[in-house]
Amino acid sequence: MELVDQSKIPSSHCSTDDCGRKSHHSDKVKNSIVSRLNRIEGQVRGIKGLIDKDTYCDDVLNQIASVQSALNGVGKLLLEHHMRSCVIDRIQEGDTEVLTELLTTMNKLMK
Repeated sequence: MELVDQSKIPSSHCSTDDCGRKSHHSDKVKNSIVSRLNRIEGQVRGIKGLIDKDTYCDDVLNQIASVQSALNGVGKLLLEHHMRSCVIDRIQEGDTEVLTELLTTMNKLMK
C-alpha cells in the first residue's frame, strides 16, 4: 500500500471531550475509509457464500487472505493519519503517554 501524500489531504485532529477522545478526519478521508470497509464487508459476505456452496478450501482461504490484506490497508491508512495528527498534537501538548499507547496499538496490529 502506498502512503498518502499528506499535503493533499486536509489535516485531521484529535480532541478530548466529555465523551472521551475523538478523531476528526476530513470528509475525503472518512469517505475513503468507509468505502474500503464497505468493500471488505462485501468480501466477507462473499466468503460466507463460498462456505455455503462448499467451495474448495484453497479458494476460500485465498479470499480470506484478500480480506485480511484489505483490512491491513485500512489499518495502515488510519495509523498514518493517527501518527500525523493525533500523536503529533499530543506530543506537542506535552503528553508523552501517547507513545506508550501507540506502541501498544502497533504491537496489536502486527500480530
